[in-house]
Amino acid sequence: MMTKISWIGLGAMGAPMATVLGKGGVEVQTFDLAPDAADRVGEGLSLFPTAREAVAGTDVVVVMVATGAQLDSVLFTPETGIAEVLPEGAVVLVMATVGPQAVEGAGTRLALQGVGVVDAPVSGGVARAGTGDLLVMVGGADSDIAKVQPLLDLMAAQAPVVGSLVGDGQRFKVVNQLLCGVHIAVAGEALALADSMGLDPQQCLEVLQGGAAASFMFGDRGPRMLEGESAEVRSAMDIFVKDMGLVTDAARAAQQPVPLASAAEQIYVRGRREGMGRRDDSSVYDLLRSR
Repeated sequence: MMTKISWIGLGAMGAPMATVLGKGGVEVQTFDLAPDAADRVGEGLSLFPTAREAVAGTDVVVVMVATGAQLDSVLFTPETGIAEVLPEGAVVLVMATVGPQAVEGAGTRLALQGVGVVDAPVSGGVARAGTGDLLVMVGGADSDIAKVQPLLDLMAAQAPVVGSLVGDGQRFKVVNQLLCGVHIAVAGEALALADSMGLDPQQCLEVLQGGAAASFMFGDRGPRMLEGESAEVRSAMDIFVKDMGLVTDAARAAQQPVPLASAAEQIYVRGRREGMGRRDDSSVYDLLRSR
């Protein structure tokens, strides 16, 4: 079991995931640009003022940022990017959802200096991130995966290797997000229809969860949909603006029609346009029932 790693990104998912490692006996050297990053440093974690200082003395770096552009910045920005200071044989474990193109580009550039990449985006939400109960979709070379397997074992209930290529994990996550994004949107649409027909949305949620219309997203997001603006933000709508964009980009590259994903993407884009980007993604219900 490795005893010390670096971690870049202490956001809503990154902080609990890193803390799971800390509680598991791993010394985690962290960096995050957020002003309140120090408030997210849990057991076993230490915060460093720069990314390069955070990766000093380690040969495994976990990156949990929001976008492909942020991944590129963390790795390759002149004078601050960590790629220049990583030792040969190091492994970068990319657990963010950044899309195949971004992680493939990073893998190609890092391979030139003998640094491996394991592509391992996650699914499961904040609560499961804090209990080490995530699904992690892993792509990469066997030798690189072996180096980070102890970390995956701590953070994930399931960490299947879905391909040998860097980018295969992201491709699996694209399929995952297509399903999640459409399921959330259709749950909001269904409850909005119930409301418009004069039914009790709460009763619809309770009754339909017991039948064939049940889904994880209906059961998870439905209660928050009915809480309105007071709902806890567990997954911001902005995340699905980004992720559904990754879905439609990947589908376009594969020349695969995804009409339902495209329709759902437009709902999230509309939500952002109407100022709901930082609200919970369950706000699609409010968006669709607005008169």
